[in-house]
Amino acid sequence: MDSTAVVTALALIQYMVLSMRVGQARGQYGVEAPAITGHPVFERHFRVHQNTLEQLIVFVPALWLFAYYVSNRLAAVLGLVFIVGRQLYASGYVADPKQRSTGFGVSMVASALLLLGGLLGAFLHLFK
Repeated sequence: MDSTAVVTALALIQYMVLSMRVGQARGQYGVEAPAITGHPVFERHFRVHQNTLEQLIVFVPALWLFAYYVSNRLAAVLGLVFIVGRQLYASGYVADPKQRSTGFGVSMVASALLLLGGLLGAFLHLFK
């Protein structure tokens, strides 16, 4: 499960970097805490950060279910696909919110495969 642990840590590091970008955008665009609205580019960074948190709630448990019941290595590969998708989402959304779809789709498909695979693996494990 080492590769799954590494991918989990990478996803969390990515989330922390997105958090730092929100803080930087606050300073750059003069959005004082606790405000979550202000300059449009700040709002994009904030939304990327929030959406990534929303996705992590599904991704992390799904990653570990898949690793345990199906394949650790394949879980790690799909986890890396999720991380790449999140990066595409972040860079696309900040540049122009209309460019977020590809990254969102990539990360959503990776999460869905992990979750459905983990569920199927757990279900089949019931009958062993």
